[in-house]
Amino acid sequence: MAPFTVLHVCMGNICRSPMAERLLARAVRDRSGSDETLVRSVSAGTGGWHEGEEMNPPAARQVRARRGSDDGFLARKLRGDFIDEADLILTATADQVDYVVALRPDAADRTFVLGEFGRLLGAVDAAALPPAKAEPETVQQRGAAIVEAVHRLRGAETPLLTDDLDDPWGRGDQTFQRVGDEIEDTTVPLAALLFP
Repeated sequence: MAPFTVLHVCMGNICRSPMAERLLARAVRDRSGSDETLVRSVSAGTGGWHEGEEMNPPAARQVRARRGSDDGFLARKLRGDFIDEADLILTATADQVDYVVALRPDAADRTFVLGEFGRLLGAVDAAALPPAKAEPETVQQRGAAIVEAVHRLRGAETPLLTDDLDDPWGRGDQTFQRVGDEIEDTTVPLAALLFP
């Protein structure tokens, strides 16, 4: 069985989405002791300007400072098959949710702004989720149940402006640090709910 796959999306795939990709992978590793076998964390950008480039240096510094790895990262342009493979899609902004859903309308129920997902995650009833075990099928079922629960909690509400992640590109380390904190406000609780 394929691992539970989370796709992170931003514009150029060199700052926000790679930070989210690698910080979720680190949070999962911290909770489960495992990486790719249980949760696959990947990313892509809506634009292809940086395709094949490494992570932006201040973004990479943030990832390493938070015990994540920037090794082997190369930016990619978002494609429909990336969306098809994903169980959960987390975007940096509401505009990028629209972009994903325009490419794949059937992905609407599993596509969220990262901050929106994190904000709603706290209201998920953990007792109503399938039991947690560090094995692929169970993680897949529990992950799918978390996504369904957050989708139900969202209802017809639209994301808040504060759910968007600021684009830190070309800005100082302080901005990257704040964006890293905001990413971890979602990735750490998600890993904790997947692997209590």
